[in-house]
Amino acid sequence: MASIARSLRPVATRFAARTVASPASWRPSAFAVRAFSASRIAQVKKYTKDHEWVEIAVDGKTGHIGISEYAAHALGDVVYVELPTVPMEVAAGDAIGAVESVKSASDINSPISCTITAVNELLEEKPGTINKGPEDDSSAGGWVAKIEIAEAGTKDLEGLMNAEEYKEFTEE
Repeated sequence: MASIARSLRPVATRFAARTVASPASWRPSAFAVRAFSASRIAQVKKYTKDHEWVEIAVDGKTGHIGISEYAAHALGDVVYVELPTVPMEVAAGDAIGAVESVKSASDINSPISCTITAVNELLEEKPGTINKGPEDDSSAGGWVAKIEIAEAGTKDLEGLMNAEEYKEFTEE
């Protein structure tokens, strides 16, 4: 290990000698890069008493539906997921699919009034994905459906729980 450090010392001193004095801290550098990222805080995630969630995107018109981590843990190993048909208009509380596990079976209900525009086809091939990331809305996550939210759906959000309220609800 010491031989590697000794061999890198001459190279490191050459790079250190070439460094340019940094510009004044009050003056931005010509090479400065400002990173922008989409914050998950900007998205709204709400939960039902039946352990479904809906996450509304920043645009306020689209989102994802799935089952909560609490529900996935209570179900145990998921062996089959029945996905909704696309497109499908649903009202709050309508059954859009089902989840079957080694312990039991349960309907998946829509938390709000919406139109289902896409489904997570990965769940048909690998239903256990729900157990790995039930609230993950990425391409490898356990979300069930992508939705477009109608005006009535926006009103339905008011009756749902936020993350803190849902945590208290599940601890009762």
